[in-house]
Amino acid sequence: MERWTLQQFRIFEAVARHRSYTRAAEELHLTQPAVHIQVRRLEETVGLPLFETVGRRIVPTRAGEATLEAAAEVLGRLKALGGTIADLKGRVGGPLRVAVVNSGEYFLPAVLGEFLRRHPEVQPQLIVTNRARIVERLAERRDDFVVMGRTPEGMDLAAHPFMDNLLVPVAGPDHPLAAHRALPLETLAGERFLMREPGSGTRDAVERLMAEQGLSVRTTMELGSTEAIKRAVMAGLGVSVLSLSSLEPDLEAGRLTLLRVAGFPLRRTWFAVHHRGKRLGPTADAFLALLMQEGESARQRNSRLAP
Repeated sequence: MERWTLQQFRIFEAVARHRSYTRAAEELHLTQPAVHIQVRRLEETVGLPLFETVGRRIVPTRAGEATLEAAAEVLGRLKALGGTIADLKGRVGGPLRVAVVNSGEYFLPAVLGEFLRRHPEVQPQLIVTNRARIVERLAERRDDFVVMGRTPEGMDLAAHPFMDNLLVPVAGPDHPLAAHRALPLETLAGERFLMREPGSGTRDAVERLMAEQGLSVRTTMELGSTEAIKRAVMAGLGVSVLSLSSLEPDLEAGRLTLLRVAGFPLRRTWFAVHHRGKRLGPTADAFLALLMQEGESARQRNSRLAP
C-alpha cells in the first residue's frame, strides 16, 4: 500500500498554513502543478479530501486538520533532531531559517551570502515580508529568529540589537527642498508624503515624531515596498522617510538626495528576535555573531552618508 512521504507532509503543511497553493509553491520553490499533484497523492493515501473551498479560500477539512496536526509534529521533531545533531557535532551547518521585514532586504541577503561563503554546509531559508507577517511568524516560532526594527509587545522575547537603523528624509535631486541645508520639521510636514502601509515601523516612527510636535503628514500615496517608494520619489511624486541602509547606491549615484531636516535622522535599531526560551544552536549563534560584525561596519558607512 502506498504511504505518505515527508515531501508530501512538507507541501501539505505549507498549503494549509498559507491557505494557498500559489504561496506554498513560492515558498518551496516548486511549480503550482507539482504542489497540486503531491497534495492529491496524499489525499489518495488518506482516502479523504484534505481541503475544501469556503468562499474564495481553501481550508482544511476535518481529515485535513488531523493530517496537519500529524504533519506539524513530524516535521517539528525532524527539525529539532537536525538542530540536536548539529549541536552534538558542534559544527556550523544544517538549516537556518531567518525572516526579515521588507526594509531589511537591502542588507540581510549580503550578510547571508558572506555567511554561506564561510560555512558552505548551511542550508538557509530567508523570508522577506511585511511587519504583520513577521509578527505572525514570530508568534508561531517558525524561524530561528526574525530581524525587525520594533519588537511586538505581549510576547516573552529576547531581542539582540546588532545595527543602527537610521531613518532619513529623502527627495529627488531636483526637488525644491534639495538645495536647503537646514529645514524645519514644519516644512517637511507640508510636503506630499509617500509612505508605507499603516503598521509599518518606519511610518509609525515618522507619525510619532510629527505628533510630538503637533504636526501631521499629508500622505498622498501608500506603496507596498521601499523600492516602489524610492522610484516614486525619484520621479518627483513627493518626499519620504526611508531607512538609510536602503539608500546607499541611490545617494552615491545622485538619484536621491538627503534632506537636512530638524529632528532627523531618527535613530532606531535592528534587532534579531526570538522567544526567550528558545536555545540557539551553533549555526544561529554564528550568524548572529556575523550580524554584530556587520553592525559595526554599517555604523562607519552611516557616519559617512548621514553625519
